[in-house]
Amino acid sequence: MRVLVQLRPSPDVVAAVADPAVTATAADVVNGLPGVLLDPTFTPVAVPRPLPARAGGDPLSLNQPLIFSMAPRDASVLVRGEIADDEVSTRLALLSGRGGVVGVYADPVIQTSLTCGGDGPVGGWRDVRRLLAVERLHAEGYDGSGVALTVTDTGVNQRHVSATLGADFVLDRERSWSPDGVSGRPGEFDVDHGTMCAFDALLAAPKASVIDIPVLLSRRPGGSALDGLLSDAMAAFAHLRTVLDAQPAESRALVVTNSWGSFSPDWDFPPGHPGNYSDNPAHPFNLIVGSLAAAGADILFAAGNCGRECPDGRCAYPDQPITGANSHPAVLSVAGVDVTGERVGYSSQGPGRLADRKPDLAAYTHFAGSGAFGPGEPDSGTSAACPVAAGVVAAIRSRVPSTVLSPSDLRTLLVRSADDRGVLGYDYDYGYGVVNVPGIVEALHARASETRTAEGRPWLVS
Repeated sequence: MRVLVQLRPSPDVVAAVADPAVTATAADVVNGLPGVLLDPTFTPVAVPRPLPARAGGDPLSLNQPLIFSMAPRDASVLVRGEIADDEVSTRLALLSGRGGVVGVYADPVIQTSLTCGGDGPVGGWRDVRRLLAVERLHAEGYDGSGVALTVTDTGVNQRHVSATLGADFVLDRERSWSPDGVSGRPGEFDVDHGTMCAFDALLAAPKASVIDIPVLLSRRPGGSALDGLLSDAMAAFAHLRTVLDAQPAESRALVVTNSWGSFSPDWDFPPGHPGNYSDNPAHPFNLIVGSLAAAGADILFAAGNCGRECPDGRCAYPDQPITGANSHPAVLSVAGVDVTGERVGYSSQGPGRLADRKPDLAAYTHFAGSGAFGPGEPDSGTSAACPVAAGVVAAIRSRVPSTVLSPSDLRTLLVRSADDRGVLGYDYDYGYGVVNVPGIVEALHARASETRTAEGRPWLVS
């Protein structure tokens, strides 16, 4: 079984792992672990320690204000390894509390959120732009300019996206990143799922700078062409923290779209086990997601394609299929509707496992768009809905940096302005409703008219 081992080495080692200018190895962190075959190709990742912002808070709850400390005395370090399947229980008992080990966690397979069924597209990408009121967005300066838009997926093909959109876009090669062992240049990967995600995000935010992170191209023994490991996503998010920290405070804007998730409990420890991912707020990836959001990143995850009417064939959770980071309280979990506003049958319903009210809202999917899967094939699944919503967020961030409106406050604005569907108020099919761009713009104007920055500058960036 593939696992992540959390260690608390000396503060000097923690500081070296956390330093983006230093490339540490597993051997720098630990001199072997009994029964664990350490992966020398995996660069260790520093994990912040969550501290309740209020006295008496529960350090294991994500549903409260938290401070994430990367101080060497607080942070821990993750290495990746493998334990023989027939020795897992024995080795976990032997490792606990020894050699600086503070936890052993699941490193589940993560996979793209494609759709099931053979229904043709409903409408096209121009319909989506019309429904998103893109002309109004751009007329008011919300076009993604100056915003780092990260696509964590199978890699982007810049030429295909530009040709299909009929316009060039900025591919940020310098800040792009690949897991160890993944070859290829940013923007030059095969046309596939990640290319679709980039196309759909650029519908609302064509001026954004796309950061290409092909996390799903990492390979595992026996894996498919489109899956990776959660550990690679953790390393990617650690890289994104350095990207965010390097941005000027007055224009901080990082949007991360994630159209993937864990479909099966087979690669996870069971709920209640300390190493579990799906239900465990203390899993290191869930902590890293929370810390990146707290630092100012807008993080979106697809709700998944395990809806009751038409579940993806890989769906193996018997209930509550919105798991792990896809249900994190600090992310925007996105369900799918077609261009008529009707929920698509494969869109996963809540409640979520880490936060009850998931999905948060719905965005458009199942339309003729990127052509990434061939002529006549739709951009589908919550995989398309998630980047569509991410494009709206990136468009907003071109005038409202996260230091002015926090990711938490922006999520509140998005859900309060959503076009309510289903039952009145929140429901587990649509969340708070379908993303409503005119409502968002009006809410931004209302807030700008009554709010100025602490320095006295206008709230909206001109």
